[in-house]
Amino acid sequence: MAQIIESVPNISEGRRPEVVAAVVAALRSVAGARVLDVQSDKDHNRSVLTLAGAPGPLREAILLLFEHSLAAIDLRGHQGEHPRLGAVDVVPFIPIEGATMADCVALARETAAAVAERFALPVYLYEEAAAAPHRRNLEDIRRGQFEGLAVKMKDPLWAPDFGPAEPHVSGGAVAIGARPPLVAYNINLGTADVEIAKRIAKAIRHSGGGYRHVKAMGLLLAERGVAQVSINMTDFTKTPLHRVFDTVRAEAERHGVNVIGSEIVGLVPADALVQAADHYLRLERFDPSQVLERRMRESE
Repeated sequence: MAQIIESVPNISEGRRPEVVAAVVAALRSVAGARVLDVQSDKDHNRSVLTLAGAPGPLREAILLLFEHSLAAIDLRGHQGEHPRLGAVDVVPFIPIEGATMADCVALARETAAAVAERFALPVYLYEEAAAAPHRRNLEDIRRGQFEGLAVKMKDPLWAPDFGPAEPHVSGGAVAIGARPPLVAYNINLGTADVEIAKRIAKAIRHSGGGYRHVKAMGLLLAERGVAQVSINMTDFTKTPLHRVFDTVRAEAERHGVNVIGSEIVGLVPADALVQAADHYLRLERFDPSQVLERRMRESE
């Protein structure tokens, strides 16, 4: 069986569509690496790309991603609501078909070494590829962001796994790792009071005493004038989307605020949405095999 691995790199550019388009065009030039999705956000000033392919083509595409992103993105003048470590901020590898987590860890480490050597860029390994327990969580690596990176790297605990011992002058550093599928899920509130979003985020995230498989932060979408609870669902099979949505809605109502909408960033496994449909429609004796498209694929 051919190996299919997904990668969801995030680049620190969401306001210049011509830059994102040039990066995507370069990725599409790689035979065997498919660009499945591209989503940019002006408030976050960030774009999320979804790629899939065999390890070789995927590694080639990621190196092209760095080549074009580092040439076009300068974090010294970058501003956005989302925390960021580098011009290419994070590159995860995710096993999809015919590949194991161990395969993704190996690919992450090979890619990290190549990126560091070719671009003189500090690289941190995270999640399943992490070289030390304190580096597993992306938010710990990213804490202090680009602006605090030079001081942080002076601490031996935060020396990079690959590359120079000081930040790239305009590109910062990058986190490269391996992880299971993740759902990036944002919930928007009917208020511009970002403190409410921050309090709700703290209530639902694991580090604040909330759900085990939830990471969250509150931020302001200035262009829309609304506060957002920005969420990473690290295991939707154990903490489903609908449970988090219901909790955010209940917490918002405590503050006299409504939920005005939610959004998926990037791609999402069908099962995550089927769970939500099953919950809200109160379906009786529902089986996922009843989904038409799934049945058609299974009968091929």
